[in-house]
Amino acid sequence: MNAEELFLEWKKSDRLPDYLRAQLETLGQDPKWIADAFGQEINFGTAGMRGRLEPGINRINLFTIAKVTEGMARLIEENGETAKKRGVAISFDSRYHSREFAEHAARILATHGIQVYLFDDLRPTPELSFAVRYLHTFAGINITASHNAKQYNGYKAYGEDGAQMAPENADKLFAYAQKVTDIFNIKVAPIEELCANGTLKLIGEDLDQAYLQELQQVTIDPELIKANADKLKIIYTPLHGTGKMLYERAFRQGGFDNVLPVPSQAIIDPEFPTTKKPNPEFRDVFEPGFKLANEVNANVIIATDPDADRMGAAVRREDGTFQVLTGNQIATLMANYLLVHLKESGKLTDEYELVTSIVSSALPFKIAKAYGIKTKYVLTGFKYIGEEVDRMNKAHDGKFLMGFEESYGYLFKAFARDKDAMQGALMFAEVATYYASKGKTVFDGLKEIWQKYGVAYEITEAYEMPGIGGQAKMAQLMAKLREERLTEINGVKVEETQDYLLQTTTKDGVETSLTGFPKSNVLKYFLADETWVALRPSGTEPVIKAYVGVNQPTIQAAKQLAQAYQKALEALTK
Repeated sequence: MNAEELFLEWKKSDRLPDYLRAQLETLGQDPKWIADAFGQEINFGTAGMRGRLEPGINRINLFTIAKVTEGMARLIEENGETAKKRGVAISFDSRYHSREFAEHAARILATHGIQVYLFDDLRPTPELSFAVRYLHTFAGINITASHNAKQYNGYKAYGEDGAQMAPENADKLFAYAQKVTDIFNIKVAPIEELCANGTLKLIGEDLDQAYLQELQQVTIDPELIKANADKLKIIYTPLHGTGKMLYERAFRQGGFDNVLPVPSQAIIDPEFPTTKKPNPEFRDVFEPGFKLANEVNANVIIATDPDADRMGAAVRREDGTFQVLTGNQIATLMANYLLVHLKESGKLTDEYELVTSIVSSALPFKIAKAYGIKTKYVLTGFKYIGEEVDRMNKAHDGKFLMGFEESYGYLFKAFARDKDAMQGALMFAEVATYYASKGKTVFDGLKEIWQKYGVAYEITEAYEMPGIGGQAKMAQLMAKLREERLTEINGVKVEETQDYLLQTTTKDGVETSLTGFPKSNVLKYFLADETWVALRPSGTEPVIKAYVGVNQPTIQAAKQLAQAYQKALEALTK
């Protein structure tokens, strides 16, 4: 059926909730909206999907959630009775319809006779990752759109290791979902019946306590914290989301008693009323925190996004204003602190390994190499960091120091296998305590790192390509770049090109194999002035992500050069 026929089929259905029917009537007056909402299936990439909360097969709603969940049910059935008994853990965030979608997914799976563990209320994404491992389930589902605006929601699928589902099973899940022809009549039993027979079980405080117990491992110097935590005040904001559920207990058990929540942002609210977009990389989300910090004379503000997998921070500068740190800067501070502590305590060995994505800052690796530890690049996606942790554990050839991504994701202890903002918040609080113990601010610490290792500065931009032709436009752009083989960017010579899809490295006109990575649609360029840039279509959003990393003697020069390169990349995407 074409888009118009599908639209009419949805209009005729008597299964639509009132809110979806009202949206359909209003939005359906626009032919362009019909073409976009019904012209193609919503993209299922990076083990999940994300989209606007609207009717249509290219949107997130009760029926697209049901279709993918039916695909997961069939995948689990393919793996037999043991997989069904192990079951699925399900969590959700504070967004519109998240609870409704989670309960509907739980009912679909349980109707298939698959054991389901459903959180009784919203929980941080990393706790879902932990729950999959703790309960030994076959899979996990998280209903969330992470840091997107209020109009969005999404669906993440997790594998048995607690990381986002590996490509093989994710592809099978999607293939099964494509075989579902009647999305309006997917079988669901009454929730009371499923709870009564034990197929659907609620989880909550029992998992909270187990997860919190593991969080106690994250901080590394309890004596430092005990002696110095009272020297600083920390402002914390959950940005109206799931961090609210656990932050107080997590900080308190870590030894941080001077943590003050931002009142207006500690309210669970799917409107995210204090922000345009609840993303901790944006300065505007910190504005209420700045006000509170100035009132109580605090120097550190920590923010977690609505599903508490990403953590951002702002720190006071010498002139009294606040600097919002990048994810790369936060990771640099934490990696440096871990290595300094290991060396000072006599525990540093060359077995430790620092893991990050191919589009993250090179500065933490520079520090790591100065301390003589291993480094490892992986593809974007925390599941690849999790895979490296598993590889180290099986091969017994390394100790995991930390993993990070430039997009504000960090992991220190692998009891979770997704980025964990609760772990990040605790580690950053310890870093701030370390500098407070020396009479310094966190920003002082960052400047010290720059003075010692040079200034690395990175900018990440997302260039939107929405609409029904967005995916095709991104594919055409990447194909064009491969065909043209760029020789310069921003007037500077390209010395090396890494193509992670074709798995080739081209240097001085000589092409060799790029080994050790799965195929991924990423192009990375290394330039003559020690700059690197990369382009990558997002797996969950209709955007091309453009990354720039520069090295300069001063922060001013670094910012200026990075901005110039980002403008050059923007021109390439036009």
